[in-house]
Amino acid sequence: MAPIGKDAMMHGITGLDMVFFRVAGAAISFWTASLMRALLTRNKPQEKFQEPRVKPPKRDILKFAGAGLFAIVCNQCCFTVGLSITSPINASIVATSLPIFALISSAIFLREKITLKKILGIGLGLSGALMLVLGSASAGNAKAGNIAGDLLCMASQCSFAIYLGLFKNLISKYDVVTCMKWMFTFSTLMVMPITLGDVTSIPFAEIAPVTWAESSFVVFGGTFLSYLLMAKAQKVLRPTVVAMYNYVQPVTSAVVSVLAGLALFGFTHALAILLIVAGVYTVNSAKTKP
Repeated sequence: MAPIGKDAMMHGITGLDMVFFRVAGAAISFWTASLMRALLTRNKPQEKFQEPRVKPPKRDILKFAGAGLFAIVCNQCCFTVGLSITSPINASIVATSLPIFALISSAIFLREKITLKKILGIGLGLSGALMLVLGSASAGNAKAGNIAGDLLCMASQCSFAIYLGLFKNLISKYDVVTCMKWMFTFSTLMVMPITLGDVTSIPFAEIAPVTWAESSFVVFGGTFLSYLLMAKAQKVLRPTVVAMYNYVQPVTSAVVSVLAGLALFGFTHALAILLIVAGVYTVNSAKTKP
């Protein structure tokens, strides 16, 4: 998402515009999915494999506001604005800090023990991810970063790690569409006061179609689908394991670059992918008892 979002924000879309598009667009998408599901399953018995759809009480709906604050508002505002003023390479490097923060968050909120095996797994994955990211930078794809942007991107990772640990039990109680529609609804209300001014001043007619296409991909691919799948995984995996899959992003970027003819697959790519796979496996197989 970082390169595509960065390109859109270099051609008429500001960081705050992108925040509003992502949050409001995902809220509309999740409510649409909820309504379509209700229409399609009306008067039909719930299948055994389906998640139980329970209407949340008011106290849990308010908790979704807190979850949205950490997982969406702070996470997306910090990352999107940070990305707009730093380089995609720097943003990708900082994103590798998520499993480290998630490990700490799990220890604090879920009383998970920090084991040597988990630390080893995170170290392996971190090494592989940095190998891919720094390899792209040395190939001439890096541009000057910005310390403020880097710190904002790091704050976004810390915020999401807190969400993974603090709200795991809440997310596990309800189906993912219910969780996400309420989280994004509250998040939209939170970001509106700071983003609407920018959005209303967008020169819509002057924005190129490719920029709108890039923005749409960020909204539906980088936000709606990613949060939907992330919440699904969060119900069955530990926060540290969920965060470890963040290291798959540089692998995906490398594979796409090779398939598009923008890079050659070499020994460095193979070694990095092996390190990441080994890291994810090591963390996934670590004991969970406190």
